[in-house]
Amino acid sequence: MPSVVSSTAVLQAKLWYAQRISAMVLGLCVAVHLLIMFYAIRGGLTAGEILGRTQGNWLFAIFYEVFVLACFVHAPIGVANILRENFPQSDKLTVLPWILACLILVLGTTAVIGVFTGGVGQ
Repeated sequence: MPSVVSSTAVLQAKLWYAQRISAMVLGLCVAVHLLIMFYAIRGGLTAGEILGRTQGNWLFAIFYEVFVLACFVHAPIGVANILRENFPQSDKLTVLPWILACLILVLGTTAVIGVFTGGVGQ
């Protein structure tokens, strides 16, 4: 007799994997970001000089967009889990992780584009 797994259980398993994989990507991105910052600061670069080097650099833009996308996946899943555990009876709070996801994606991508292009008025 085949076992039937509920769609909720399958969804929860997929979300669990998505959060774990995004956590691995975030860990790597944070480590690389910190190494870049320590290298830049140690070399005495100012924020303007750093932005001058990253402007138009596709490698930096892709790296930081991957960082944004990992946050976009990771944070809303965690917030949804926290809300579900602390407010199990409230269906009204399910929209908050979606709002967070949209904010992370829009603001993060805007920041990446701003650094890549040199910002407004350039």
